[in-house]
Amino acid sequence: MKIPEIIIVEVLHQPGSLAKVLQVIAEEGLVLEHLSALRREQGRTLWEITLEMDEDANRTLYERIDQLPTARFVGKSDRVFNRHRGGKIRTVSRVPIATLNILRDVYTPGVARVCLAIKADPRKIHDYTSIDSTVAIVTNGTAILGLGDIGAAAGLPVMEGKAALFSELADLSGVPILLTTRDADSVVATICAIEQSFGAIQLEDFAAPECFEIEARLREKLDKPVLHDDQHGTAVVTLAALLTATRRLGRSLRVSSVGQIGLGAAGTGIVRLLRAYGVGRVLGADRNPRAIERIESLGAEGATLDDIMARCDIVIATTGVKNLIPADRVRPGQIILALSNPESEIDPLEAMQRGAAFAADGQGVNNVLAFPGLFRGALAAHAPRFTDAMLIAAAEAIAQMAGEDLVPNPLDKQVHERVATAVMAAAMQPVAMGEAGTPEPT
Repeated sequence: MKIPEIIIVEVLHQPGSLAKVLQVIAEEGLVLEHLSALRREQGRTLWEITLEMDEDANRTLYERIDQLPTARFVGKSDRVFNRHRGGKIRTVSRVPIATLNILRDVYTPGVARVCLAIKADPRKIHDYTSIDSTVAIVTNGTAILGLGDIGAAAGLPVMEGKAALFSELADLSGVPILLTTRDADSVVATICAIEQSFGAIQLEDFAAPECFEIEARLREKLDKPVLHDDQHGTAVVTLAALLTATRRLGRSLRVSSVGQIGLGAAGTGIVRLLRAYGVGRVLGADRNPRAIERIESLGAEGATLDDIMARCDIVIATTGVKNLIPADRVRPGQIILALSNPESEIDPLEAMQRGAAFAADGQGVNNVLAFPGLFRGALAAHAPRFTDAMLIAAAEAIAQMAGEDLVPNPLDKQVHERVATAVMAAAMQPVAMGEAGTPEPT
């Protein structure tokens, strides 16, 4: 698995010194992800170099850099760890508590008046608490990123990251909730026991097939938005990328043949949303026969990887298997989305060199473009649940903001505002499409 490795190198401040270091890196077959100068003094520059390196990659790179007459390997940077140190989120007061009068208003005795008002009219909880801007981010750690079943505690940095993105991109408060249980009954019961604290529930990194049952049951029990982001957030951004690609190519997505390789949470969610959008021909490949049965219940067809590469105009992969797609199977004009993180099923550049019309990986087509605006819009509309119309509206909004790229910059806050507005509008329309649910596990 490729995880960024950040090294510190000191070079003489003279022409060609840094170039020689970069040449060593290139000869090791490594990809340079980021380069920045930390400081310059006494004729030397200290550089921070971020590389894509497999965990088992040969570290003789450091010795080779040290052997250069104009460079010295200093060590590894703690930049990533420093940005996580102490956690990435905190709860702060919206009201400055500067006087005893304010203290008594926001706490005792004044708060009692608000408590009694909500008891008399429960709807006032929306006026006098933060519930409409608070999302529970719930995981049991069974499918964390590309790392797999590493447990809820090890997944907490991911949940904090989601909360930070909610805050920064959509002005929402995300609260990580870690569950130690893997049993669907216990997960559902626990979330139902705490749901009154939150305006919406985001399910995060639950493994398939339990994730389908958990989400379906929570939708039935709770009168508030519930979304399994790995399914529906990924599906929304995938649909957005395909809308951009097909429109630029002058094709109709609905009449294109689409192949989905990998039918876990993300793959099944993509198939489900494409069918809801109106794509007539969707093929799916997975080693698990039950996964094939799930997508067949949605009107898709079971297939193999070879079938999909040979027959489909669009190929999407969410398997977590590096280099699964052979480059020589790419056909000219295909759209290839290899979405596994951190390593994709085929390098997008290689797919383009083989004739793909568009190609992207999960770093570019990422659900961070979807979930902040989805929840902001749903909460603003007081929607009781997510519908297909809301998901499709989000995808269309993302596609409209793409500019020259396949999808827009996820740090562009206007994108998230546009998504939220589109989702809110769709939520307030009469229901014309079904709920954004998942097929029952077989």
